[in-house]
Amino acid sequence: MLTTYGRSSGFCIDPIEKKPLNHFLPGTPVLSFGTAGCNLACKFCQNWDISKSRDIDTLADQASPETIARAARSLGCKSVAFTYNDPVIFLEYAVDVAAACRAAGIKTVAVTAGYICPEPRQEFYRHMDAANVDLKAFNETFYRKICGAELGRVLETLEYLKHETEVWFEITNLMIPGENDSEAEIESMTQWVMDRLGPDVPMHFTAFHPDWKMLEHPPTPPATLIRAREIALKNGIRYAYVGNVHAKEADSTYCHNCGELLIGRDWYVLSEWNLSADGACERCGVPCAGVFDGPPGVWGARRQAVRLADYAAA
Repeated sequence: MLTTYGRSSGFCIDPIEKKPLNHFLPGTPVLSFGTAGCNLACKFCQNWDISKSRDIDTLADQASPETIARAARSLGCKSVAFTYNDPVIFLEYAVDVAAACRAAGIKTVAVTAGYICPEPRQEFYRHMDAANVDLKAFNETFYRKICGAELGRVLETLEYLKHETEVWFEITNLMIPGENDSEAEIESMTQWVMDRLGPDVPMHFTAFHPDWKMLEHPPTPPATLIRAREIALKNGIRYAYVGNVHAKEADSTYCHNCGELLIGRDWYVLSEWNLSADGACERCGVPCAGVFDGPPGVWGARRQAVRLADYAAA
């Protein structure tokens, strides 16, 4: 029984790039929320106060699906994100919110570990417009010992999204020193992505900071992230990024055909935009993979808390 239906740990407007999604409505604000709990047990969880919480400790705001859609539209958000904890554990609520948003012309985003069985996977993603899937490592031992999960299920989700849906998705890999950051593992991971998903799925290599049950591990050196990006590009991935560190060049998007800077990024602020209205390189005309809707947004790096009660129907 879903005890968190209609209840949230809080609502906030974020930049879409924070999900992270670099090729989905760039520069726009996204209304973000989560509930409580998780279906994994990651020892490094950086949202552990939400994902490991009992719902009675965490759930402070309430909103119907229609209220969320109404709020997103009123606030100028082009999308709603299910995030902070994995939306597959509040699937019924997420699906109902997605349906209400679709009726209001608002898109929906799932920020997820991709750990889900085939039947609910089909139901869940039928309602989603975009996703960021956390590919936590590319070895089974890491998943079993550190996450309490299985790598195979996540790979199945990635292949399902690519070959059986129209969902735009990007991949995040949080790199933990000494656990999943070897060059050999990044080689294997990026080769698998290239072979099974193709060159147009963006990959984000992000920095770990000590948290929850892995306080003894050091933060990820920026050089490790830069090297992972280099390996991804070498193996044919067209769009590879670093995250949780300041690296303007490695955060920006380039044309895979002519090398033109397409989208310049400084943290979550867009500094350059050289795409046509339909998402093609202005220099050579080759399309950039993604979901673009005319000129970019100008939300920037702002983060704004929202009280959904203000948008409830009278």
